[in-house]
Order: sequence, then structure tokens, then C-alpha cells
Amino acid sequence: MASPITLDEAQAQVLAHARLLSSERVPIAAAAGRVVAEDVRALVDLPPFPSSAMDGFAVRSADLPATSRIAGESAAGSPFEGGLEPGGAVAISTGGVVPDGADAVVPIESVVVRDNSVQIPESAEAGSNVRPRGGDVAAGEVVLSAGTALTPARIAAAAAAGIAWLPCARRPRVAVLATGNELVSPGQSLEPGQIYEANGLMLASALSELGADVLTEPPAADDEAALEQALERGLSADVLVTSGGVSVGEHDLVREVERRLGVEEVFWRVSIKPGKPVSFGVVGDTLVFGLPGNPVSAFVGCELFVKPALRALQGLADPLPRLEPGRLAIGLRRNEERDEFVRARTRIEGDALVLEPLTGQESHMIVRSSVADGLVHVPRGNGELVAGSVVRWLRLGAA
Repeated sequence: MASPITLDEAQAQVLAHARLLSSERVPIAAAAGRVVAEDVRALVDLPPFPSSAMDGFAVRSADLPATSRIAGESAAGSPFEGGLEPGGAVAISTGGVVPDGADAVVPIESVVVRDNSVQIPESAEAGSNVRPRGGDVAAGEVVLSAGTALTPARIAAAAAAGIAWLPCARRPRVAVLATGNELVSPGQSLEPGQIYEANGLMLASALSELGADVLTEPPAADDEAALEQALERGLSADVLVTSGGVSVGEHDLVREVERRLGVEEVFWRVSIKPGKPVSFGVVGDTLVFGLPGNPVSAFVGCELFVKPALRALQGLADPLPRLEPGRLAIGLRRNEERDEFVRARTRIEGDALVLEPLTGQESHMIVRSSVADGLVHVPRGNGELVAGSVVRWLRLGAA
């Protein structure tokens, strides 16, 4: 039996086999959460005209200070017609077009309006309170780079630059299959030895958040014929994710049945805790992940391997989990052979983010784990990480 590979080696092999999916044009209103497949360029200057940064009066800076005649108004969407003559001022709203001839905007609170004139007691520099045309982006400049996830702010940026359709990687098609004779759906009565199936729901929810189209197969019994039918259906997807049946027990049949279906196993077993007996293989362009049946192990495997693969398939520039720095509330002993991922809750103490490991770290304790909002990475090695040590941790609940 080959030795387990390291976490870094396993993640590198997953990404090496994740082929970028084809792209499609997506209406901007439906593009939230997608990944841009190629650079997106502005169709217009933004702003498309010199505009006012506040309510006030558009003026010629060379005229000030002065009492100026109010020549008209420039409201948002209703610009002042004509140019501004010397000695004149135009009432202007935030976002309104700065008239030709004007080069500054004086705030409304800095002037005194009397009848049809405005008294401006102080000078103003040319360009003050004026947003120049193209000051945010010029037509033809890149608004969104390839590999960028479409957050609300980025969608707003594309819309403001005149873009109605976005080139996006198509959504990965993911099949999720839980295996085991003991599994029944929530809502049914439990017979002796049975448990409720939760892994499929957990995995489907986690992967849907990354933009995947997820098909959840009914749980498959530990039977070669039943497994073969279910796995064969799942292999038509871009990604197949199973839970259970990947260890060395008598009823752990998933890997053997996958081999008969043509899956080339890339690795099996990774030096992590929980989740050591994870498998990864390929058949054609389909990625095949075998996660352990213990729910916390399946959850950790999904975070460390399956989610990065889905990000890479969609072309995200940085697909690996983003680990942040934090401080340990208590000491943790290191494992000589395996990197550990410890469930924790976070809190803020002064300027520091503190990680409080949960009691009950066993891999079957999904209810206790549900209150965790972080996974603390404890690198393999000797000794202990003492309380107050700076560690890296993975924020949970983030795509």
C-alpha cells in the first residue's frame, strides 16, 4: 500500500487535472457568482462626461470670487444647454453635466443665493468638485480581467461601463452520490443500524454556492451492481463526488467499481486529519472525488480538494483555499505525520482575531461542527502550538 501524499501534493495534482470549461455569453443580470472567461473592456468612458461631485454651482474659476448671474440649471439627466459665459453660474446637481466653459463646482453651502444671482465669496481651483470624463475608466480599458469572480461590485462596474453580456465559464455539472446500506432520507423512520443521510445535502449545498449545477443521486447501497449504475450516471458530469466506501473495509467498494468503469486513480489517501482516505481520479475530462463517509471528513475534503477543482474549472485565478492569519486561544499539539484541520469559532479581542477550538473534534460529530466558522490549519510536526500562536485558518461559509 502506497504511503499517503502530502496536502500540497494532492492539491497540485487536482489542479493539474482540472481543465478550463468552455465559455458562454451570460446576460449581466444573471451573472452573479460566475467567473469571467476573458478580459472585459469598457464600451464608454466613465463618467461619460465631466460631472459634478456635489450639489452647487458650476462656474469659471477665473471669475471668482464674484457675484454671478444664474444662467440656468444642470440636473442629472437634464444638462444645461449651451456653454457658460464669463460672469455666469449654473445651478448643478450631483452627477449633472458640467457645462462647457465651466471648470469648477462650488458647493451649495459655500454660496448665498439672491433672486437670480449667486454670491461666491471665495476662489476655487480649476477642477475642484468636478469628476473628469473617463476619470474612472476610459473606453477600451479593461474593467474585469479573465479569471475574476463576479461580485456585486464587479457586476455594477461592468454595467456602468455599458456591458450587457459577459463572457463566463459555463457552470460545472456536478453529480453527488452518498453510499452506504445504513443511509435513509430525513423524514423516514430509522430501522436498527440506520442513520439519516446528510453528506449528499451538505456537499450539494457547498458546491451550489460555487456556481455548480448539482445533481444529487439517491443514496446507493454497498452493492456492486447498484454502485455501478449510480457511478456510471455520475460519470457523465464534469465532476463526480462520492461519500463513503473509499477506505479498506469489506464494504468499501467505490474505488474498485470506479476502476472497472475506467476511472484512473491519481491518488488515494492524503496526510491530513480528518479525511485521510480521500481518493481522486479522472476518466476523460471528468474529475472523480471519493470522500470519506464520516461527515466532518467529507466536509474537510470538499473544502480542500473539491472546491478548488470547481474554481479551477471555471478559470478562477486563485482557486486554492484562502487561509488567513489568526491567534490561538488555547494550545494545540501537532501531529507528526499529518496536517490537521481543527474546527473553531472566531472572536475579536482588541485588534486580534482569536480562534477557539471546539470540544469534540471527532469526524462523526457534524452537529458540534456546525457551530464552527473556521478551520485551523495545524501543520504536521513535533511539539505544540502554544496559546497565542499565530496560525492560518480557513473561513467557513465563504465560496
